[in-house]
Amino acid sequence: FLKEMEKTLLEANDPKGVGLAAPQVGKLFSIFIAKPTEKSRISVFINPRTIEFDQNPNSPNLPSRPKKRVRKLEGCLSLPSIWGEVKRSPVVVLSYFDQKGVQKTKKFTGFMATIVQHEVDHLHGVLFPRRVLEQKGKLYKSSKNKKGEDEFDELEI
Repeated sequence: FLKEMEKTLLEANDPKGVGLAAPQVGKLFSIFIAKPTEKSRISVFINPRTIEFDQNPNSPNLPSRPKKRVRKLEGCLSLPSIWGEVKRSPVVVLSYFDQKGVQKTKKFTGFMATIVQHEVDHLHGVLFPRRVLEQKGKLYKSSKNKKGEDEFDELEI
């Protein structure tokens, strides 16, 4: 099953996939995979559980940093051409099992923290537009112009 997920993720070209959760391919398993860059190896997360976000300033597991969530444009393989800005924690600590069954607890920052939160949302039946709307943000539909460049038009909701 993991090989099937990897193949699906690697074949996703537009938008370029950086993560995939089992429910996206019709399986009710608590599994997701991530590949944040072209050169990254695929990481496997089985039965992930969020331990904490950066909201706890006294956490010994988290570095000192701004306490502000970061808003970034997100897309999803499940909703091609739909985009929205989502505020996510810049740091998240996750407990999970890897593909060898080894339990791990790891801190993720930056883009990987965004991917982890997005994919954990999938495991809970939440797609990113729900987060956009909860945060009173805007959704966009992308299309290619005559030059092959992406253009974004706001969706009326």
